[in-house]
Amino acid sequence: MSLWDLIRFNADGLVTAIARDAKTGRVLMAAFMNREALEKTLATKTAHYYSRSRKKLWLKGESSGHVQQVLHLYIDCDGDAVLMDVEQEGAACHAGYFSCFYREITSLDEEPVIAEERIFNPEQVYKNS
Repeated sequence: MSLWDLIRFNADGLVTAIARDAKTGRVLMAAFMNREALEKTLATKTAHYYSRSRKKLWLKGESSGHVQQVLHLYIDCDGDAVLMDVEQEGAACHAGYFSCFYREITSLDEEPVIAEERIFNPEQVYKNS
């Protein structure tokens, strides 16, 4: 059975992709991949995703330089998600944090708390994007 027989892309041709820091196990981000993104990721060992908002393929770090080197790639039992163990250069989050999951929910009645320090200022990094 091939990989393409196992992956269940949704109606838009996408599968959920989760990037996890290979050293700490911390979840860095969740995004989507189409077939081309998955093919490029496997071929280059560098994470590629599909941007739903821009409707195009993107190399993680193409603007910021904060690429993800893929060490391992897993598929879940239902075939509707992939998990990557990555070496993250810089920050994974476009808001400047190491992880996109930088806000902790502590109460339903209060705003989430920022749980880590910002690594870079996105206004400086993405000023030409």
